[in-house]
Amino acid sequence: MINIKPQEDLPFNKERLYNYVENFSFPRLAGTKGEKKAVNLTITTFKEIGFEENKINTQNFQFSSFYSKGMIKIIILLNLIFVLIILLIKFLYRFLTFFTILILLLIFFSMFKALKHPELKGFWEKYFGKFINATNVFVKIPVIKDSTKKVGNIIVSAHLDSKSQTFKTFWRIIFARVWLFSEILLFLFYTLFLIDYHFLTEHVRQLVLLFEIFILIMTILTVLSNFLLFLLRIGNNSRGSLDNATGMSIVFELSTFFKNHPLDNFNIWFCQFSAEEIGTMGSREFLDVYEDEFAKDFTFQINFDMVSDKNHKKNIIEYIKSYGIIPRKKISPILSEYFKKAANIEKINLKGFNVSLGAHTDSIPFHLRNFDSIDITTRSAANYTHSVEDTPDKVDPQILLEVCKVTRLLITLLDKNFKNLASSN
Repeated sequence: MINIKPQEDLPFNKERLYNYVENFSFPRLAGTKGEKKAVNLTITTFKEIGFEENKINTQNFQFSSFYSKGMIKIIILLNLIFVLIILLIKFLYRFLTFFTILILLLIFFSMFKALKHPELKGFWEKYFGKFINATNVFVKIPVIKDSTKKVGNIIVSAHLDSKSQTFKTFWRIIFARVWLFSEILLFLFYTLFLIDYHFLTEHVRQLVLLFEIFILIMTILTVLSNFLLFLLRIGNNSRGSLDNATGMSIVFELSTFFKNHPLDNFNIWFCQFSAEEIGTMGSREFLDVYEDEFAKDFTFQINFDMVSDKNHKKNIIEYIKSYGIIPRKKISPILSEYFKKAANIEKINLKGFNVSLGAHTDSIPFHLRNFDSIDITTRSAANYTHSVEDTPDKVDPQILLEVCKVTRLLITLLDKNFKNLASSN
């Protein structure tokens, strides 16, 4: 058993963390002058930390706006057409119903298939979106040199872009969940009307009216939630302090420590990804270039997004431990255990939670490619993010400091336990 104690004299500084947040609290939507300013400021900050200019990497890339703007509108329109079809022809002609649903499903599946690699310039991207330029900035601290040994990689990341929306993140998630669950229930109950009544018992026939009422309620909820999501517009009016100058500050602060304390068994990358708010395009482009360097069993991503909420009673460190409805899938089995252990050693509060729908962070591309990745966040920050209310006064530097302490220890534990990780794989 590795015995690692908490350290009180680490060079993590609350004032410096908060200064990073304030420095990056300005609108910086990907593809705008604000994002370019954030990229230049990120490069300058890494230089001030002490990284040589030739060690600071910039990755320019181009992506389509289709997935952040066009796709949701097409899905909503198709969905409303689907609901209209149910209302008009469910009692008239079943073959027409099945045929129309099949066509709609083919369109849906075509878009979702393309969604697996939205960074590629395919049919949907070319004809239903416009191309935007953005830039990632990152540094790499290699292992203490030994060319004979096998090494892993740890990606410590945040996103440097911000955005505003018609609705705050909290309400967008609510609308998306109402849409999903009402759509599922509408589909399930509608299938009962595709069954010939001659095959139903007399008792079930008496429930037809209740089914009709329920379908009507689900139809109203589906149409209303679709309409609200259709009104969703992306803008450049948020200062993005919580989302995600907090994450950036943690990445900068950790890079300051590990610059002088390289690992024995892991290369460590400190990445400020762009275009997270428009489809996680920066992290996708990063993986497209560097994935071949990352062995699946020895590569871990630690991602910071919306950390702390000074005005909320649940102002604690949280992490996403699972995703989905039924079943709930654990998405960071190894890192979750190390993170809990590190928090316990540091005697810092920590809480894991499940996300059913609505969260889309820079960990998604890593999960899709089967890497162990964890998101460190604070859920209540969603009450302010993607709005003009996302300002530095909502940020708690004490929480940022605690995240630095726990993450430093997590990374140290991974490094010390490298041989056990290797033997278990």
